[in-house]
Amino acid sequence: MEETDREAVATAVQRVAGMLQRPDQLDKVEQYRRREARKKASVEARLKAAIQSQLDGVRTGLSQLHNALGDVKDIQSSLADVSKDWRQSINTIENLKDVKDVVVQHSQLASAVENLKNIFSVPEIVEETQGLIEQAELLQAHRKLMDLECSRDDLMYEQYRMDSQNTRDMGLIRGYFGDVQRLSEELAKQLWMVLQRSMVTVRRDPTMLVSVVRVIEREEKIDRRMLDRQRQTGFIPPGRPKDWKRKMFEVLERTVSARIEGAQSETREVDKMWLVRLLEITRRNVLDDLLVVKSLMAQCFPPHYNAFRVFFDLYHSSLSSRIQELATEDLEANEIVSLLTWVLNTYTSPEMMGHPELFLERDISQLEPLLPREVVDGLLSKYIQTFTSNITGWLRKALETDKKDWQKETEPEADQDGYYQTTLPAIVFQMFEQNLQVAAQIDETFKEQVLLLCLKQMNSFLYRYREEAIAYKDDHLKDRKLPQCYVQYMIGIINNCQTFKVSINSLKKKYSKRVEPTQNDAAIVKTLEEVAKDGCAFLLDEVFLDLEQHLNELLTRKWLTGSNAVDTICVTVEDYFNDFAKIKKPYNEEMTSKAHRRVVMEYLKSVMQKRISFKNAEERKEGADRMIKEAEQFKFLFRKLSAGDDTDHLCGSISAIAEVFKLVDPTLLYLEVSTLVSKYPDIREEHIAALLAVRGDASREMRQMIIETLNQNKPSVNTNSRPVFRDVAVTASMTSMTVPKLLK
Repeated sequence: MEETDREAVATAVQRVAGMLQRPDQLDKVEQYRRREARKKASVEARLKAAIQSQLDGVRTGLSQLHNALGDVKDIQSSLADVSKDWRQSINTIENLKDVKDVVVQHSQLASAVENLKNIFSVPEIVEETQGLIEQAELLQAHRKLMDLECSRDDLMYEQYRMDSQNTRDMGLIRGYFGDVQRLSEELAKQLWMVLQRSMVTVRRDPTMLVSVVRVIEREEKIDRRMLDRQRQTGFIPPGRPKDWKRKMFEVLERTVSARIEGAQSETREVDKMWLVRLLEITRRNVLDDLLVVKSLMAQCFPPHYNAFRVFFDLYHSSLSSRIQELATEDLEANEIVSLLTWVLNTYTSPEMMGHPELFLERDISQLEPLLPREVVDGLLSKYIQTFTSNITGWLRKALETDKKDWQKETEPEADQDGYYQTTLPAIVFQMFEQNLQVAAQIDETFKEQVLLLCLKQMNSFLYRYREEAIAYKDDHLKDRKLPQCYVQYMIGIINNCQTFKVSINSLKKKYSKRVEPTQNDAAIVKTLEEVAKDGCAFLLDEVFLDLEQHLNELLTRKWLTGSNAVDTICVTVEDYFNDFAKIKKPYNEEMTSKAHRRVVMEYLKSVMQKRISFKNAEERKEGADRMIKEAEQFKFLFRKLSAGDDTDHLCGSISAIAEVFKLVDPTLLYLEVSTLVSKYPDIREEHIAALLAVRGDASREMRQMIIETLNQNKPSVNTNSRPVFRDVAVTASMTSMTVPKLLK
């Protein structure tokens, strides 16, 4: 306590010191004193109020405890009185057993009196009820049936209460009311018949369906009441519970299943499109039925039945069962696609279960899939297997058809730009397009899978295509007169490669989201390039087979004395290239470039083969002039054919050799040869030796000296220039004087 006082004094001193820090604050001491006095009075008042409140609460609590104690004593006294009275009344209850028996007997007699009229009129009511059932007056028939059942059940209940073991009396009552159970069964049959025809009934006479539902609702209430009584007394009337509501849904389920199964009227043997027709009929019937349910039938059922949802789920369940049955059949590839397209797309589309009027009531996505995923995967796998087998056969048949066209005596068709082509690419890619369109209807993943399969099969097909093109060339070489349009169809084969490329890229762009190339893509491009390259080589071989005789005349005595070999070569090449103009880019440009190079190579080979050795300067000049003229002819021809920028360089090699032949002074021969080597650094020693041998005036020592001197003064190699002499062979007899090596 003293410590508390000291803390209070210290706090007060601190507050006073805080208020009197400046001299001018001394004038306000009285004001501070009054303010603190008011605060003190306020705190004391609150403390008094709090203490008074606590005291009042304690006083009230004590008063209530005192009252509770008095109440407990009163209750204890009352319980003692009740216990005393109960002990005294035990004997009295045993004396009232006779009264109890009289009460039960009175209840039975009262029930008998109440049902007396019905008991005597049972046969008459049974007959009336039978007539009402036959007339389809369901509500009235059910009302009379309920009266009969009520009389029977009350009598049996009273008998059960009096003597539950008396089976004889129970049997008498049941026998007397035997027709009641039969009427109940006949009424049920009538109800089920109406429900089985509910789709027709609800359009013609919805009140009939309403009556059926009302009867079932009545029976449901009676069932509940009887079950409650059974729990209380152990007695349940015969035939209860009828459970007609559950049976009603079973009938509706069988009815829905029958409507779905009844849609199939044809088989594959009768109509190849049987499944498409079946699925379309099913779609139309189901949609019509559900729209009728929503607009008419749902109003015939109480709201708590959720009639539309129930019917929607019934149709979904029945369709699922039926579709799974179809999936287990031996379906063909097109039938698998039709089924999966219908299941995965049509079924959930606005044309069926996703219809706007149905979707608002029931979201199909909330239900289980129509087909389990494993069944869908099994069908897709089966389709892929069948499709792989089919597409292999289709491609083989398409190639066989194209091969037959190659033997025709008429030229192949040309496209809108005038390029020759065959029908093979159009047939193949129409086949691919159709199957990809079908696959796209199923889902994106399956579409990608089918596209990859098509490309894989395309790769294998192109290998066979190349083999057949080679065989076509080999057969032609056995008799070059056959087939008559060999060149034109080989051009078509080459052009097909470009068409295949474009079509493949178009398919990938249209049906695939992949950007990165696959291994198949590279293999396909490589094979197409090989087929086109082979075709171009076969056509050039065809050209040079016709030129062979004239090429053999070059650099011979006949050529020197006035042969028209080069004129014939130019005319023949130009004539062939009029047909080759029907080859698509870039193959036509490559063909022209290769033809140009090959002509020059053949010309250079004729020089290196030493078919002629000039005897004097006059022959050398005449031969050189002729070579220069012919080089210009080649240059003019291939410029006309757009052979490319390499024309001057290739034809210039002929002119450069001609300058070596044309030189009059042998002492300047080294300089001329050096000029040739600087222009064409890939020229070899054996080439120079051959040129000097053809010139005819260079001794063995001079040739050796020129070659050795050139070896000592190696020209710089121009990496930008294309090699010309690299592929030009020299006959062995002419190169025995030196070891072949490059002048580099």
